[in-house]
Amino acid sequence: MQASVGDKLLVHGRTVGHHDRTAEVLQVLGENGTPPYRVKFDDDGHEALMSPGPDTVVRHHPEEGAR
Repeated sequence: MQASVGDKLLVHGRTVGHHDRTAEVLQVLGENGTPPYRVKFDDDGHEALMSPGPDTVVRHHPEEGAR
């Protein structure tokens, strides 16, 4: 998994009743975009250190000027 600052991580709910969550990557602590990441969750605004598992998808931030 590779992510950059500004990318969104979509974390799928693991059990019935748990909803998907999204978090913005604030800092990449691994080499070449690899985990761990410092993230801020969109739903409640808390920050966490995260090493995403297979239930997480990276949504890459669009490049400036690519619009």
